[in-house]
Amino acid sequence: MKVLHVLASNRYSGAENVVCQIVNMFRNEADIEMAYVSPNGEIANALQERNIKFFALQKLSKKELKKVIKEYQPDVVHAHDMRASFVSALCVGNIKLISHIHNNAFDSRKISLKSIAYLFTGLKAKHIFWVSESSFQGYKFHKFLEKKSSVLYNVIDVDELKSRMEKDKNTYDYDVVYVGRLTYQKNPQRLMKVFFKVVEKQPQAKMAVVGTGELEEETKLLCKELGIEKNVHFLGFQKNPLKIMNDAKVMLMTSRWEGTPMCALEALTLGVPIVSTPVDGLKDLIKNNVNGYLRDNDDEIAEKILGIFQKSNLKECLEREQLKLSINDLNAYKKNLFKRYTEKES
Repeated sequence: MKVLHVLASNRYSGAENVVCQIVNMFRNEADIEMAYVSPNGEIANALQERNIKFFALQKLSKKELKKVIKEYQPDVVHAHDMRASFVSALCVGNIKLISHIHNNAFDSRKISLKSIAYLFTGLKAKHIFWVSESSFQGYKFHKFLEKKSSVLYNVIDVDELKSRMEKDKNTYDYDVVYVGRLTYQKNPQRLMKVFFKVVEKQPQAKMAVVGTGELEEETKLLCKELGIEKNVHFLGFQKNPLKIMNDAKVMLMTSRWEGTPMCALEALTLGVPIVSTPVDGLKDLIKNNVNGYLRDNDDEIAEKILGIFQKSNLKECLEREQLKLSINDLNAYKKNLFKRYTEKES
């Protein structure tokens, strides 16, 4: 059986990380072969390192994707997020289509071109995975797709995670870390305003910003305006940021919305405290004041970060709590995927 994973982005971020994990899960299965197709870009290096077959596109279009499908002849097309799912629905013909939604996009919560287009896609798909209950409930037309939908929470391969982290022999001394795109969804302006409040109380505090995006220059300018440019270190895209995360005292997130972000799962697995805005996805993942902290007010977020700076044994406690919550059921995750890949057409 051949499975073709289709993605619309050319970067290596949350959804792309998930796909790499899925391919790795099935790598030793003799009767399952997987490939990855997306626009060409920084993702190519990540796939090459993981020995994942890659079809590079100039852009994700009906014409280019049809050409790849004709060449690869997949039994299943597993499309990730709404745009890739929509283009795939135009191309698959009688091939089984699995759609996998990794976030709760703001413009899919209302009647919009995107939400209507995805309704067509959802009706075409054999099954739809949603990364969280809130991402499913947040989609405007979710009731029309209820019978073919299920929640598939992201998981982490703990051994693989720690193996990747140990490849980085450097030591980092950042107090706060942010990992993610610098986009409207992630709200990096608020990130800087919160950290400014931290620096007011702790002038030596340092933050690492791992990631790039269309708001990068605007965010850097805001740093200068706030007078914290010496405290904030923009590290750009890092193919392996795990050691940077592990060595930090706290991960800060100020997103407007989320699915189940892989960086948060990774931080939890490493025992790195997360302080976040209480958005959908994070509320599903974080048990407030147990394995992380959800705060709505900027002053409260900053105060919690400053409080964490004083707790030397907090990481050990969070590692124990994360084990209790047991998010990492890899076998159940794999079985769920295999079931949907192999089930007969009704």
